Amino acid sequence: MFEGTYVAMVTEFKDGRVDLEGVRSLAERLIAGGVDGLVPAGCTGEAATLSVEERAEVIRAVLDARGGNESVKVVAGTGTNATATSVELTRMAADLGVDGAMLITPYYNKPTQAGLIKHYETVARSVDIPIVLYNVPGRTGVNMLPETVHELAAVDNIVAVKEASGSVDQVSRIVRSTKITVLSGDDSLTLPMMAVGARGVVSVAGNVAPGDVADMVTSFLAGDVEEARRIHLRLLPLFHVLFIETNPAPVKAALRMMGAGSGELRLPLVPISGESESEVRAVLGGLGFGGG
Repeated sequence: MFEGTYVAMVTEFKDGRVDLEGVRSLAERLIAGGVDGLVPAGCTGEAATLSVEERAEVIRAVLDARGGNESVKVVAGTGTNATATSVELTRMAADLGVDGAMLITPYYNKPTQAGLIKHYETVARSVDIPIVLYNVPGRTGVNMLPETVHELAAVDNIVAVKEASGSVDQVSRIVRSTKITVLSGDDSLTLPMMAVGARGVVSVAGNVAPGDVADMVTSFLAGDVEEARRIHLRLLPLFHVLFIETNPAPVKAALRMMGAGSGELRLPLVPISGESESEVRAVLGGLGFGGG
């Protein structure tokens, strides 16, 4: 379940408010690009700055854009640093009709591994939809260890983990110890992670190049490693430049340059510097994605 290419969607804003038309437009573009799923209201979607009502609006807009095309899965970001709030958001997303929920490890609190287990068990048992764990210690200050993932995999509806620790070794240990689906959370490490058993990606670069990222993942899963490697190496400059400053500022700048988004962010995030913008524009131009 949840294999392939999922896109961690940006949230479009206009004059400080969520631009639902822009959200739907991006979702439609990504679906047309051939991705397997959409992840609205996650870190790349600036979820920490969205109200509960705005999260619901964004998720509903993505579901509307998906329409009856149920082959494209919608996995909503519902994680916070408070277990009770995460339960509330996950139940809300389930009521809206999502295919699953992705929950970041609680940030700032820095829970122990025992705390992570209790947190995820509590949320998972509050709903009947599939749950995807999300480990990104660079954002949260805590690394969810492979042993913890192994224990959580015993919960019936915990089906996958988005692994963004930056460690292929950690992915190897998860794959070795459990059958849970592993998805890369680092675009530049997707191919190396898939080489040791990951089954796809939750991609930031997919906002810019959905077809290319999907082709890379599909090629690898189909056994065409050389084609997957060719696409990986071609896209490597994009994977890197989209993290030249704090995500999602660079990817929003890229979408704006391509005429596919407003580029607007919410404080405390601000637009990338002029120097970084020049680098993003150069990479887009080099790949033929525009950037004027």
